[in-house]
Amino acid sequence: LHKTVYVLFFLFQILGAVILGFGIWILADKTSFIAVLQMSSPSLKTGAYILIGVGTLTMLMGFLGCLGAVNEIRCLLGLYFTCLMIILLAQIAAALVIYFQKETLKDELSDIVVDLIENYDPSDEDKRNLQDAWDYVQTQIGCCGWTGAKEWEDNKIIRNKSNAEYPCSCSNRTKDLVEGRGFCNLEDPVNGTATYADWPVHEQGCMDGVEQWLKDNLGIILGVCTGVAVIELLGMILSISLCKNIHSEDYTKVPKS
Repeated sequence: LHKTVYVLFFLFQILGAVILGFGIWILADKTSFIAVLQMSSPSLKTGAYILIGVGTLTMLMGFLGCLGAVNEIRCLLGLYFTCLMIILLAQIAAALVIYFQKETLKDELSDIVVDLIENYDPSDEDKRNLQDAWDYVQTQIGCCGWTGAKEWEDNKIIRNKSNAEYPCSCSNRTKDLVEGRGFCNLEDPVNGTATYADWPVHEQGCMDGVEQWLKDNLGIILGVCTGVAVIELLGMILSISLCKNIHSEDYTKVPKS
C-alpha cells in the first residue's frame, strides 16, 4: 500500500509543478499571443496568479497527504481530501464559466487586439513588449489584423500617412519580415487613393489562425484536463480509504473489557 501511496503522491508533486510552471509561463512569455493577452487583459493575468497558487497548493497538499498516509495521521488526510475537492470544484466551475462565457471572452479578445492595432506606435517604448508580441503573432501565423488587414487603416500613424505605410509583420515579402516590426513604405503609392488592398500583406485575419490553433490543440488540452481530474479523483478516493482504514485499525486496538 505504501508503494501505491508514494507513486500517487509523487504524481501530485509533478501535477503541481506543471500547473505552477504553466502559470509562470503565462506571466513570463513575451513572444506569443499569450503575451498579448496577459499584457492587455487583467483577467488572464489574474488567472495566471491563480494557477501559480493552485500549483503551489497542490504540491504542498501532495507532501501533506503523503505525510499523513505514511504516519497514519487522519487530520492531514482529511485536510488533503478537502483541498483536493475544493481544487476540483474550482476547475469545474472555471471550465463552465469559460464554456458559457466564450462569446463574451471572444468579444473581449477582439476589443483588446483592435485597440492595440489602432494605437500601435513603434516609437512607444512603454508598449514595446506588447507590440513586439503582436508582430510575432502576425509573422508566425501569416495573418494581418484580427479580422483582416483593413483594421490597420484605423491606425493613427498609417492614417496620417494616407495609407502609404503598412505593418511590416503583415507583409508577405521576405525583405519586410527582416525588420519584423514597425511600418514599411508602400512602393509607388497612388496619391490619396491607397488602401489596404494596395498593401503587399496577408489577407487572412489572425482570428481564424488563433481559432484554428485552438481546434488543432483542443484534444491535447482536453486530455491534459481529464488526466488532471482523474489524478485528483484517485487522490480523493485513496485519502478517504486510508482514513477509514486508520479508523478501523484504531477501533480494533481498543482493549476488550
